[in-house]
Amino acid sequence: MKLIGQYDSPFVRRVGIALTIYGMPFEHLPYSTFGEWEKFVGHNPLRRVPTLVLDSGEALVDSAAILDYLDDLHGRDRALIASSGPERRAALKRMALACGTADKAVSFFYAKLFAASLDPAFTQRTESQIKDGLAVLDAECAARSGNWWHGAEPGHDDIAVACVARFLSEAYAQLVQLTDTPALAAHCARAEALPVFQAVSQRFIPPS
Repeated sequence: MKLIGQYDSPFVRRVGIALTIYGMPFEHLPYSTFGEWEKFVGHNPLRRVPTLVLDSGEALVDSAAILDYLDDLHGRDRALIASSGPERRAALKRMALACGTADKAVSFFYAKLFAASLDPAFTQRTESQIKDGLAVLDAECAARSGNWWHGAEPGHDDIAVACVARFLSEAYAQLVQLTDTPALAAHCARAEALPVFQAVSQRFIPPS
């Protein structure tokens, strides 16, 4: 398998971490969606990452869909998320909150990069959405009794929240300080200390 995208994207990184935890061999192709999009446009016409190219040549797009495939391949009973019930719904909600916040931040980043100016009301609304998303994730972390929601080891929701928190703190350093969300900061630090997080890692590189 080939994983396309740079690890400063929380979406690419969470797939890379899952692949590594599952022990699935893959080749990492850190193509940029800006400078190197022509290298993978044949696999993903949207020119978005992550893109996972299977050995058969089939390409999977969107991190949630990719993780669903990997869970099925690895075994639903051994996946990094509950197979059904309230625990699965809670994990999916946390992932949706984390990835939704990151999606909003990515769109806002591109808007600021390419637009001559932005309406102040739009800027205020978007920044509030990012901060409010992080506040909810902080409350989720604070309400947890153990180190991880998934159990003894981090699951997909734990991974997504940590990846998104780091991405936002680097891409929006002026707006996001993890010290403002202490439970989330502790969650992120705990995750980043793990060997798999250190192996699948990249500082944020602003597109130019």
